[in-house]
Amino acid sequence: MMKPKVLVWDQIEPILSKIDVIEPMKQGFIDYSRGLAEIPPVGELIMEDPPGDVHIKYGYLRGGNHYVIKIASGFVRNNEFGIKAGQGMMLLFDIKTGQPSAIFIDEANLTDIRTGIAGAITSSELASKNVNEVLIVGTGVQARYQAKYICQEMDISKVVFWGRDDNKISKLANDIKLNNVEIKIEKNLESAVRSSRLIITTTSAKSSLIVSEWVQPGTHITAVGSDTHDKCELDYNILAKANLIVADSIEQNILRGEIHQALKHDAINEADLIEIGEIFENPEKGRKNDHDITVADLTGVAVQDLVIAEAVFNTLEVFN
Repeated sequence: MMKPKVLVWDQIEPILSKIDVIEPMKQGFIDYSRGLAEIPPVGELIMEDPPGDVHIKYGYLRGGNHYVIKIASGFVRNNEFGIKAGQGMMLLFDIKTGQPSAIFIDEANLTDIRTGIAGAITSSELASKNVNEVLIVGTGVQARYQAKYICQEMDISKVVFWGRDDNKISKLANDIKLNNVEIKIEKNLESAVRSSRLIITTTSAKSSLIVSEWVQPGTHITAVGSDTHDKCELDYNILAKANLIVADSIEQNILRGEIHQALKHDAINEADLIEIGEIFENPEKGRKNDHDITVADLTGVAVQDLVIAEAVFNTLEVFN
C-alpha cells in the first residue's frame, strides 16, 4: 500500500506558486452544473461557547481520479489566543480503490484561497466590463484574498475597504500590498455602496449590512460570507430587485446563504436562480447590460476543494 502524502501548511504554501487553478475552477463549476458531480449535503457543527462552526464538504466528479473530504472550521475568538480563526484539512482519496492519496493539514488556507478565486472569477464574469473599482466589505482573511484575486482577474485601479472594527480595517489597509492599486478606507457603508458598482461581501454577519435602497443600477454583488442558514450580509430585498441571481449550487443555496434568506421571506422563487457553472459555459446567460443589478451567492461547493487539492497533489507528483 502506498503511503499518503502528508503535508502541513508550511510545505503546501510554496507549491501554490507552481499551480494555476483559475480555468480548472471554472471547469469544476461547469461540470457541477452539468450534473457530473456527486456532492452530498454539507455536514455541519455549530459551537456556542466559544462560538464557531465546522463544515464537512465532500464529493467527486464522475470519471475523475479522486474524491475529497474537507473539514474546515471557523472559531472567531481564536485570535485572542494567537491562533488563526480558520482550521482544518483536506483528505484526497483514490476514487478506484479508496486508498488515501494525500492529507493536507492546511489550517483552512486552501479553503480561503479557493474561495478567493471563486469570488474573483464570478465577479469578473458578472460585473459590468467598465468597472475598475471594487468595494470589499469585511476585514478578515477572506477580504484579503478577495482583494488579491479580483485585482488579478480584473483591471482594478482602486480597492475600497469597509469594516465594523476601526483597528482591524486600518491594519488591513496598511498590510495589504497590491501593485498599482489605490487602497482606500470608507467609514460610511451606505455612501460606499451607493458609489460602488462592484461589491464583495466577506463577513460572518447574522443580520443584513447592505440595504436594498443603497444598491444602484449596474451594480454586481458577490456575497461569500454567508455559508450557513443563519448568516446574512444582504437585505433580502436586494435579491428581490436583482435582474439576475446566481448560485454556486442551487441545491445548497436553498438551505444556506443569502438565497436561503430571500426564499425564506418569499422575496424570490427557485425558478429565479441560475448556477455560475451554467453561466461560465454559456456567458450569454449572464449580465445582459450595464444597468442590470446582479447578485452571486457563493456558499462554497466541494468541487472547489477537489480542484485545488488535486492541483496541489498533481504538482507534488510532477516535482517529486
